[in-house]
Amino acid sequence: MSTPAETQTPVLQVEGLTKQFGGLRAVNDFNITIYEGALAGLIGPNGAGKTTIFNQITGIYIPTSGVIKFNGLNLVGFEPHEITRAGIGRTFQNIRLFQNLTVLDNVRIAFHPQSGYSMFDSIFSMPRFSRREKEITEQAQEFLEIMNLSRFQNEIARNLPYGEQRRVEIARAMACQPRLLLLDEPAAGMNPKEIAQLMEMIHFIRDKFKLTILLIEHQMRLVMGICEYLTVVDFGEVIARGTPKEIQANPKVIEAYLGKGAGHAA
Repeated sequence: MSTPAETQTPVLQVEGLTKQFGGLRAVNDFNITIYEGALAGLIGPNGAGKTTIFNQITGIYIPTSGVIKFNGLNLVGFEPHEITRAGIGRTFQNIRLFQNLTVLDNVRIAFHPQSGYSMFDSIFSMPRFSRREKEITEQAQEFLEIMNLSRFQNEIARNLPYGEQRRVEIARAMACQPRLLLLDEPAAGMNPKEIAQLMEMIHFIRDKFKLTILLIEHQMRLVMGICEYLTVVDFGEVIARGTPKEIQANPKVIEAYLGKGAGHAA
């Protein structure tokens, strides 16, 4: 099946991805191609292997077999920080902010791998260190402004409402200046109003920063409302691909979510 995105450049190509933990095969022969500028979704029931796929793409897990190509470069064997530097940013299913740091410092941290100054510069507060730290602070503040978080910049991260912490985590991922952004359940714990705002924000950052986005999500309102193309997994294997409308009517997907026999009744 072709989609409009297929006329563009493949950003991510995953082929034959398999992950085995002892006798458990969490992901089996998973394949996906994400094209430049796409806003795609990866969905499936709890325990289907979605986060395990993200963890392999970002180097947290080493695949048992398979190929992960990002802009043509095979990332298998790369460390997580090398993958981030290559241009893949992500958020996590469970929020992983530095809870005792300010919101501003949480975002500032993302810039430091590209800080450009040495330990000597920082110890002795050399002009290059001071100049670069000022630039990093200004850049972090810009991201907070974009994410409508400026008013929280001096707040300790743990004191923010859950939904705002999610936005801070996305801002930090954006500060890594990715070309591909992986969002792992970004709407988890959000109320309907926050989900609506999140949908607008995801569209906005995709367009403003010319990003490619792949997200995992259980909130069907968000998935069906913003994703242009969906891949569905169950028990670690792809069971369907298509547009949101096609996926909603797919008997295999209905059965995976509602149980055996549901797909035949639909």
